[in-house]
Amino acid sequence: MDLTTTYMGLKLKHPIVPSASPLSKSLSGIRALEDAGAPAITMYSLFEEQIDIDALAQHHFIEQALYVSAEATAPFPEKAEYNRDPDGYLELIRHAKETVAVPVIGSLNGVTPGGWVEYARKIEQAGASALELNVYFLPTNPRMNCDEVERLYVTILKEVKSHVKIPVAMKLSPFFSAFPNMAHKLDEAGANGLVLFNRFYQPDLNPEELAVEPNLVLSDSDELRLPLRWIAILCGHVKASLALTTGVHTPEDAVKAVMAGADVANVCSVLLHGGVGKLGELVNGLRTWMESHEYESVGQMKGCLSQRSCPEPAAFERANYMKALTHYQIQ
Repeated sequence: MDLTTTYMGLKLKHPIVPSASPLSKSLSGIRALEDAGAPAITMYSLFEEQIDIDALAQHHFIEQALYVSAEATAPFPEKAEYNRDPDGYLELIRHAKETVAVPVIGSLNGVTPGGWVEYARKIEQAGASALELNVYFLPTNPRMNCDEVERLYVTILKEVKSHVKIPVAMKLSPFFSAFPNMAHKLDEAGANGLVLFNRFYQPDLNPEELAVEPNLVLSDSDELRLPLRWIAILCGHVKASLALTTGVHTPEDAVKAVMAGADVANVCSVLLHGGVGKLGELVNGLRTWMESHEYESVGQMKGCLSQRSCPEPAAFERANYMKALTHYQIQ
């Protein structure tokens, strides 16, 4: 039974990969993920706001955010509340690279084309095998058009690619007016991987305190459908590797991700909720499912239910919408 897959040129022993999370905040946590069977480990994110950039640029970024984003009415975390300072992050990658045998993927989170992208090179020098860019940007300024938003993503990708030689993946949100075109632009700009999708944690409102409060809710399998659909649509249309993230909680979820065309299925919430031992359960469940359905390899399964391979490709478009509504029965 061949469970191996290739992601951004990295040969992995199976396609179920822990995504960026607090589980990789420490060397002991990284070791635990490897011991649980992780074929690669994506580090938790180093934020743009953590990196010492020009004071004026930092002030401009925060001031601008306060005007355009309701989420920014709450203060940014104090420096002491961040996971680690930038040097500590780099040191952790160095130690991880010396300690574990699997690829270590760095993670940068930012929204402005600025000095923070230079840390991509430092992450590469620290030993990371690849880099994931999490451009967590919510365009709330009504004067900012879609071309400007898309240009921001492409500009950041190109700047980072100009600093490093390791593979670079873009972790994206689904909120683009023409997502396949956006994926194509990033593919053309040199993205080695596309990670679908970033979960935008929606803030809650506290009417008693008149405050906007952060709110983190872990995913469940129902959230798989959105990335599953777009992975299936993109499969075969971009050169970049495809990673499905959000909603992978069971072996069958992982099977669906691969059949849609994903090279890897990222997991996070299931590990945070049930512990890193869940990773082994998912891998064993994937193997068992493949054996019972007579699949000899992950490669044999990959993309067999993508839009390109599906007997009914229209099922990914309006036909699914129409059929779902017309066949619904009121109880």
